[in-house]
Amino acid sequence: MTVTLGEEIMLLTLDDTSGAAKGESSARWGVTGGILLELVMADRVTVTGGRIEAVDPAPTGDALLDGRLERLARWAGKPAGGGRKPSRGRKAADWLTRDHAHGVQDVLDRLCARGLVTEEKHRALGLFPVRRYPEADGSVERELRDRLASVVVHGAEPDARMRALTALLHAAGLHRQAFPDLPKKRVEPRMAAIAEGQWAGDSVREAILTLQTVMTAVTVVTVVTATS
Repeated sequence: MTVTLGEEIMLLTLDDTSGAAKGESSARWGVTGGILLELVMADRVTVTGGRIEAVDPAPTGDALLDGRLERLARWAGKPAGGGRKPSRGRKAADWLTRDHAHGVQDVLDRLCARGLVTEEKHRALGLFPVRRYPEADGSVERELRDRLASVVVHGAEPDARMRALTALLHAAGLHRQAFPDLPKKRVEPRMAAIAEGQWAGDSVREAILTLQTVMTAVTVVTVVTATS
């Protein structure tokens, strides 16, 4: 079964039993970054100077990615704030901020349709609707974790997609979700080395850097809010 980067990150961050996302905020950004990076790697979208453009409307053949590409193309083609459209596109960070809730739900719906997770609905405190997505079929996640361990822990040479996944996990700070049984200091240096290697084109690098920048900003705001 071929799954997208966003789906892989979602599988790694969902608790198998409870169905809750571990590190929910970081997981959401990682999933949305994964969808964007897929489109960049497919040459449908470019990120240059922190700005995003849809450069090829041709379908990728993947319904999840094609739906996102159509949305992104409509959004990127409109001027921000009612003004004139920027000649170099709109900010990639704005797209990630705008899309991360919808993107995550689309990925969860796809995992349900694939039979990898099931949707359970609850009411927190008897009032607030809550959805959880416990594991239904763990074979894809187990194979994914085996490949990650082979590359990060045992030093195997990663292919381009594994490099992209590792870079996304590192950028989103999802080290513990990817390797829950290992200390962060055991895996972070190798993940950083893979992320920073000379393997990606400029647009791919910028997409990953944009995610990392957004994550840093979100973390700062969260810390300031919690301590104020």
